[in-house]
Amino acid sequence: MTTSVKICGITDERGLTAAMDAGAAFIGLNFFRRSPRFVTLEQAAALAALVTREVKAVGLFVDPTDAELKTVLAHVQLDMIQLHGKETPARVDAVRLLTGLPVMKAVGVETARDVMAAQAYENHADWLLFDAKPPRGATRPGGNAVAFDWAILKSYTGKTPWMLAGGLVRANVGAAIKASGARAVDVSSGVETKPGVKSPGRIRAFLKAAAAAGARGKA
Repeated sequence: MTTSVKICGITDERGLTAAMDAGAAFIGLNFFRRSPRFVTLEQAAALAALVTREVKAVGLFVDPTDAELKTVLAHVQLDMIQLHGKETPARVDAVRLLTGLPVMKAVGVETARDVMAAQAYENHADWLLFDAKPPRGATRPGGNAVAFDWAILKSYTGKTPWMLAGGLVRANVGAAIKASGARAVDVSSGVETKPGVKSPGRIRAFLKAAAAAGARGKA
């Protein structure tokens, strides 16, 4: 099977170019101010303008207001909205209507019960993102380099396409894909030299490992 990859938290042209050249299907721009990967409107607009047609530019938000979404979309060309807060199914619907864009809803996972709870977003979200629940005391809902038991994702029976995130790196993405059955994966801190700084070499290595895992799954 083919494994799609999203490189999230892009902050500069170097990381963006590496992601696109290596074959990423999605790139993420982070609009959550408490994240080390936060980008200003000016930065995001400049980066989004460089994204090729084959790649989807995803804007990451945490419980955004309508005004925040409108402001960003007035300046930045996005292809998808990622909601990484406590947004309800009704809020997902409202964001889809407001923006006219598909919405990916992040779901924090620790146990199989959390996976089952994601069924609430069926027929609301266009994508789901299964990410590890943040550790106690964390200041942000994702990007904490924390993994969970990938095998519990096999209990998800919904029809909504989904991505796997949380603590993924080149060395474990193959095992994560095999254990979870994921056909799409999301990485941010796992391809960085320090928070917010993407490594072109690590991006290429991650994409290569994910592609190899997908090829093994198809064989």
